[in-house]
Amino acid sequence: MIKYTNEHEWLRIEGDIVVIGVTPYAAEQLGDVVFVELPDVGKSFSQNDDMAVVESVKAASDVYAPISGEIVEVNDVIVEEPSKVNEDPAGEAWFVKMRVSDSSQLDALMDEAAYKEFLENV
Repeated sequence: MIKYTNEHEWLRIEGDIVVIGVTPYAAEQLGDVVFVELPDVGKSFSQNDDMAVVESVKAASDVYAPISGEIVEVNDVIVEEPSKVNEDPAGEAWFVKMRVSDSSQLDALMDEAAYKEFLENV
């Protein structure tokens, strides 16, 4: 199951682990990504905390923790090759894997249909 935030992040739910990345819309708005900074494995975040940084030729942007949890894996590929965020934002260019600490937070996120409707009003 995939959920979306109004900050243009996607979450793929895999049991008590979620894979988090930015949506194709976010990647398009950023422009050419030139730098990605990810958190350390083991670091915990509360929902809406600054979790990562993405810099593009246009601007630097924070990526927020869409839920509370602990980082269990980071995608070093996008640190080494930031352009992958533009090439495959909804696939290989995921940012982190997080162990969910409060699964009820997932209920407030959008499903694909709601996110598509949200994009129509952006």
